[in-house]
Parts: sequence; C-alpha cells; structure tokens
Amino acid sequence: MTDLRGRTALITGGCTGIGLGIAKALGAAGSRIALHGLPGEQAAGHACQELDKDGAADVEFFAADLRIPDEIGSLMTRVLDWNPIDVLVNNAGVQSTGSLSTMPGSTWDEIIAVNLSATFHTMKAAMPAMAERGYGRVVNIASVHGLVASVNKAPYTAAKFGLVGLSKVAALEYAAAGNRESGGVTVNCICPGWTETALVEPQITARANELGVDRSQAIADMLAEKQPSRRTATTAEIGELALWLCSPVAHNITGATIPMDGGWVSQ
Repeated sequence: MTDLRGRTALITGGCTGIGLGIAKALGAAGSRIALHGLPGEQAAGHACQELDKDGAADVEFFAADLRIPDEIGSLMTRVLDWNPIDVLVNNAGVQSTGSLSTMPGSTWDEIIAVNLSATFHTMKAAMPAMAERGYGRVVNIASVHGLVASVNKAPYTAAKFGLVGLSKVAALEYAAAGNRESGGVTVNCICPGWTETALVEPQITARANELGVDRSQAIADMLAEKQPSRRTATTAEIGELALWLCSPVAHNITGATIPMDGGWVSQ
C-alpha cells in the first residue's frame, strides 16, 4: 500500500526497540534509512545488517548525542548531505522514574533534552525542505504519558505532553504545504502503551521485586493495572502504523495523536 522507493527516512534512536521496528517497516517499503544512534552504539552494525536484509534501498548509520544541540545540528547536516529527508521519525527517548521531590535536576534536563528539545531541532532542520518539495512525513513517538500522567514520571510525562503540543503546532504551520498529488506535509504522534522494550525493563524489574514474582507475572500485573486489552504492543505493529501514516492516503491526517495502548487512555 505504501511505496517508499526513492524516499529517505531518518529514524532517531533507531538501532533497537520501537525505532528499529519502524526502520524495518519503512525499509521494507523501499526507503533509504538514515539510522541514528549514540556514538559507539554496539547495536548499530546488527541493525544495519537487518535493514539491508529486509530490503531497505540503502542504510547509513549516523551517530549523535541528542542532549547536545550542536551535535543535533551536525547530525542533520550530515544526513541532508547524504540525501534529502522525506520522512522524519523522532523516536529517541530516555526515562528515569522517581518522585518529584527526589528527581535530580540533571535528570530532568536530560529527559527534556532528548525527548522534547531534540525533536524541535530535527523538525526545524528538516521541514522547510519538505514543504518546498510538497511531501514530508513527521512521525513523533510520544507515549500514553503524553495524554495521561503517572506518578514518579514528572520529566518523562512533561516531555511527552510537550511533544504532543509541539507536533500539533508544526502540523498547523505546514498543513497547507503541497497537495493531494504531491502528498502534502503531515506531522503526527503515535502514543504507545506498554511495549516490551529496553526502556520499560527497569519498571518490569521493579514490579517483579515489589511483588516477589517473575518477569511474566510482573508484566501481567502492569497490564492489568493500566491496559484493558491485557496485551502489549510489538515494535513491528508500531512500525506498520508509522508506515501507514507515510502513505499517500494519509495526506489529510495531520496533528493527530494516535494511542496504541489497548484502551488505556479511554478509561
């Protein structure tokens, strides 16, 4: 349904988890993949091999520390020198849990920088050229915590709420770019609920220790508390949703915030 041959997609935090799931879906549709990760990221080589095997037109790894604006600027320059960016997926994220009263200020700064400010910088660099070409897709990976709050997640929740708002502003500013034939420029958020990735492993471990149960029982308890479907999402499923948002038929879907949470935010 979606043919991305001739297109280039940049996925931040793309070497593992949700980012890699999205990169695989876009690569299988024929896109070139600019895969971002941290300098020295061990998973980068394996991820690039997987994408090449799955049919990506080309794959290149770009390292940058998204906590540092100058490194983000360098990242965007290097990717744009490689190929114009048609699809931008802001997926990179970090998390640390703790109460508002005990959360270190440095942790707040890091989470806001990576989960929110980096997205501002990448969109600012990539979107003007998308508008000139009349086609562009920005998919920002938020979270259910961009729609509802949880205790002990102040910086993460603040960043994800901010990401949803930032995406709506960008969607409005670029809504008239392009047309049906060119595909237009859209900006949307995907808000996953429980998805088994490295980001949530510390929470699973903490719940298992708290209850004195094994990992599978801890996951079941977490799902029962928040997610009515009692099922986790897979990274491949999130990838397919991101791919659909890049399709021509999705040209009028912009500024949307799409939960993939088994009914979590409907309660």
